[in-house]
Amino acid sequence: MPRGKRTASDSSDATSAKKATHTNALLAADDVEKATLHFEDGTSIPGVSFGAKTSMSGEVVFNTGMVGYPEALSDPSYSGQILVLTFPLIGNYGVPSQEIDEYGLPKNFESSKVQISGLIVSEYSFEHSHWNAVTSLGDWLKAHNVPALFGLDTRMITKKIREHGSLLGKIEFPEHPIKIEDPNKTNLVAKVSPKEVKVYNKGASPKILAFDCGMKHNIVRYLLSKGVELTVVPFDYNLAKSKLPYDGIFISNGPGDPEMADATIQSIRWAIQQEGANLKPIFGICLGNQILALAAGATTYKMKYGNRGMNQPCIDMRTTRCYITPQNHGFAVDTASLPAGWKTFFMNANDHSNEGIIHEFKPFFSVQFHPEACGGPTDTAFLFDMFLDKVNGHPSKLTLMDTSLYDRPVFRKVVLLGSGGLSIGQAGEFDYSGSQAIKALKEEGIQVILVNPNIATVQTSKGLADKVYFVPVRASTVLEIIKK
Repeated sequence: MPRGKRTASDSSDATSAKKATHTNALLAADDVEKATLHFEDGTSIPGVSFGAKTSMSGEVVFNTGMVGYPEALSDPSYSGQILVLTFPLIGNYGVPSQEIDEYGLPKNFESSKVQISGLIVSEYSFEHSHWNAVTSLGDWLKAHNVPALFGLDTRMITKKIREHGSLLGKIEFPEHPIKIEDPNKTNLVAKVSPKEVKVYNKGASPKILAFDCGMKHNIVRYLLSKGVELTVVPFDYNLAKSKLPYDGIFISNGPGDPEMADATIQSIRWAIQQEGANLKPIFGICLGNQILALAAGATTYKMKYGNRGMNQPCIDMRTTRCYITPQNHGFAVDTASLPAGWKTFFMNANDHSNEGIIHEFKPFFSVQFHPEACGGPTDTAFLFDMFLDKVNGHPSKLTLMDTSLYDRPVFRKVVLLGSGGLSIGQAGEFDYSGSQAIKALKEEGIQVILVNPNIATVQTSKGLADKVYFVPVRASTVLEIIKK
């Protein structure tokens, strides 16, 4: 390499070194508050405090979202967890106001308080700028007595969790020592669930009864935007003894081990056993997916490190269409344990974990992700309409499982017609779309016969197709190839 020339790697290393020097200088300074992130395996990482000066224990998990920290930190599903944000700079757009919406809910948050046990970030912006901001992230956390540290290597922490699985830990100040405790051994749902029944939009129709296991406010807003009467009940509400009128049942998201929500499981088990006019449509989200599965007789398990972020790809198993979804969960349904009559609704395209279940003949379904997303994509918001269609007694396209879509025809060979050869003087281009099509077919175990391909594709991707024919694309020619 010519003297003085720098590579991208050199630049990255220089930036990392500069950042490490700055962090070490802060940790050595006497005028900053310092604390330490301790893991259960003995690893300790010092950091600079920008939240409340209080020691807290929890399960250390990571979220890969680039934005949406006010919503994430106020999500009840994070109760009992120390959250690591992988995006390198946090706090630059501050925190919005506690403005109340038309339903009496905080407009900009998923609950009325910060739900996490602690926050870990790489870099914290002490200066924020946004038209909607009224305070800094640090001041907001202090107001809710939640500790937060910056100056830690969040990439290293994320890799540690990814390789070894979720770990228990604590943010500890020297003068406030505490023990590490496992939040999943407590009933976190009972902690975040309301104690009283609350009715929204009274008198409207249809009437939806929602089990609040830590329900995000945006779910409430989304359901109410559909014009329903929404009756929100505590997680331990006894549905079998209920005198409340309802046309459909909703099971919300929530924190921790789903088996801790046994009271909800028992109510849903009773509901799915009803017949005739007493049988009501059921829709669950996140923890609601696990509760519905447990009520049906399936089992759940704790994932290695969970799925938390805004870009998890999920495949609709009825249509094989893939959606980008926001998620926040550390437990999943064991697909192999689903009893007769139940099918996988969605599957995670990354780790193939269960992302939803659906009954073959009855109006029961649930998903592991958040269709209402805030923040995040709302590509799957149609699921609310799908639920309400069943509540209203309207036939909904693909609402119930069409088993014929599960039992798709199996193809062994595909004839792919290429883009054609080149004439003298023409420039050759690589056929990217054709190459990707071949790769996708090969991943499905399908043999590809390529006819009349772009010459550049074959020259640069030797052996991509199983068989290649350099012949004109005519009906007679293609038929001859098919016969072979």
